Amino acid sequence: MEANPRKTKTVRRLGTVDVSGLRDAVLAIPESLWDSENADKPNRFEALDRTRHIVFRFVSNFRDWRQSYSRPLWEEWKELLEPVLRQATAAYGYERGDYPRVMLARMAPGGAIQPHRDANPAAKWPHKIHVPIQTNDKVTFFIDGTGYRLAEGEAVEVNNMGLHAVTNDGESDRIHLIFEYYDLDQPEPAWIGPAQAASA
Repeated sequence: MEANPRKTKTVRRLGTVDVSGLRDAVLAIPESLWDSENADKPNRFEALDRTRHIVFRFVSNFRDWRQSYSRPLWEEWKELLEPVLRQATAAYGYERGDYPRVMLARMAPGGAIQPHRDANPAAKWPHKIHVPIQTNDKVTFFIDGTGYRLAEGEAVEVNNMGLHAVTNDGESDRIHLIFEYYDLDQPEPAWIGPAQAASA
């Protein structure tokens, strides 16, 4: 079950995007909304530790990235999110692309995401892209033991098949827009079968 050969093996810097409007809205999110959305999130993985999430889109089948759905906040936020998603993915040049997972991830000072690989089959094909909305110079993203700094407003594809981890040793929250993206016109791998009826 091989990963998409188009995916980066380390990081791929995609360029700077305008996150000013999105950033203002994200920083205005009340704690109560962070708490309620995090309590109801579909991505409950042990490696994420205490990182909080607001999930806008997610896969409905962990074996198939082609099956995804929008959560209630997507409609409210898509006018702010879609321009950022389009700018961040322009470098790929795909005529038709899709975003199976879209979320905000918030890590408090002193927080960490433990070393892990995105193991479910639905994560093997799409590009995994981060756009830092707020960060600090003591946040480090590790891939296979190498540390990277991701700047605010810079879209970066990361290798989610490698062993990756994050630490926030700074004094402010690290908030990223994280999403997946794939080419609808790319031939699908032999190991994926016909799309099944959506199931969790």
